[in-house]
Amino acid sequence: MRLADTPAPVRAGGQADAAVPAGHDQSSDRRFAAALAAVAAGRDAVAAARDDLELEGWPAPRKLAPYAFALAATAYRDGEEAGTGKLMLLYDPDGRDGWTGTFRVVCHVQADVEEEMAADPLLGEVGWSWLTDALDLHAPGYTAPSGTVTRVITEGYGGKSDDPQATGFELRASWCPAASSGEDSADELSGAVVAWCDLLAAAAGLPAQGTVAISSRAGHPRAAGPGGRRRR
Repeated sequence: MRLADTPAPVRAGGQADAAVPAGHDQSSDRRFAAALAAVAAGRDAVAAARDDLELEGWPAPRKLAPYAFALAATAYRDGEEAGTGKLMLLYDPDGRDGWTGTFRVVCHVQADVEEEMAADPLLGEVGWSWLTDALDLHAPGYTAPSGTVTRVITEGYGGKSDDPQATGFELRASWCPAASSGEDSADELSGAVVAWCDLLAAAAGLPAQGTVAISSRAGHPRAAGPGGRRRR
């Protein structure tokens, strides 16, 4: 994996890629900074295990929650782009309706798929299982999952009438990581990043990868789900 312009762990109030509210308090800042360090650990764990994904910082949304951070990812198969994804970490010290804690993870994955696969009535169920299986493996404390799976068919008309029909897969989802504190909470956030990357790899059709070890608990590596071939 190439980490193109990947930001370092965010210091509260000091990272351009993170959204931090005006008048923020130090306690919330510290908790958000700890969460971002856990996200960075998950990002680095994936980077050490594979190089067919490229991650980079993404401008954090500023209206979804007082604190936010975002990553973007691109998957490559045989040197060609095969899928993209985005992940956002939202933090509201007061919580939100529908949240089971003060953090919410939001992700989106898109990938081209073969026409036969796009027509499979089980694609939605299978696609959702890619996410839940990855979360069960890497961040099993997740709660309140919600999302959609969409089949995308692109057809050309007029000047693009000769373009071949393209079929795609999109998944949008969100969940709350475990609300506990300390090392277990950090593992859940690190694991959320790894699970998102596993989802993207599965959607992009990348072959299986080996073990992904989270640096904060290097003695307890987590076995990766779907994974990928090295990009040269």
